[in-house]
Amino acid sequence: MIGLLPEGHELVPEPISVLCVDDHPIVREGIVSLLGSDPEIRIAGEAETAAQAVTAFQLHVPDVTVMDLRLPDGDGVDVIRTIRKSFPKARFVVLTSAEGDIDIRRALEAGAQAYLIKGLVRKELRQVIKSVHAGEHCIPAPVAEKVSSHLGAEGLTPRELEVLQLVAEGLRNKEVAFRLSIAEDTVKMHMRSLSQKLGVNDRTHAVMVAVRRGFIRV
Repeated sequence: MIGLLPEGHELVPEPISVLCVDDHPIVREGIVSLLGSDPEIRIAGEAETAAQAVTAFQLHVPDVTVMDLRLPDGDGVDVIRTIRKSFPKARFVVLTSAEGDIDIRRALEAGAQAYLIKGLVRKELRQVIKSVHAGEHCIPAPVAEKVSSHLGAEGLTPRELEVLQLVAEGLRNKEVAFRLSIAEDTVKMHMRSLSQKLGVNDRTHAVMVAVRRGFIRV
């Protein structure tokens, strides 16, 4: 039975529970310290790996999860997908150094409600968490511009991504062909296609652009 509040007293809402996921202890401590200074936010737990993030979420079921994308044992986007399969209403604020349009698009498609770049937010993080908890989406203008600048651009095929990843690892065309069990001429064809789609003239530049946009990781 819920008792009546004394006259003149208002019901104080529960703090927003937040799970912080980041593999860098110093960064994570900074986020926890920043959020902990806000009486409207409560740190429910911390995690530094993808596996820990899933376990911690299941244990605490936080209102909002602050999620890095680059984790030592997996991808933050995959963590978001995994959690949302069991908790479809889970809310995520991505806080990452990954600025590529592909990273951003994948995170938002997975179900993230906000995407913030590390180094560009401090006090704003607290307000974003409150907005996301209230059901809003928060995509800062610089983030939105990165996505919109590549709208309509042709995507890379799974095979092109495989070729590009091996090239990024330092393999020559002949070695890529052997690894993928395809002809060397086929590798060259894929590289020509990649150069055209990425707007580059050589394989080194192709790798640089692909990493920057979030197609591959090195």
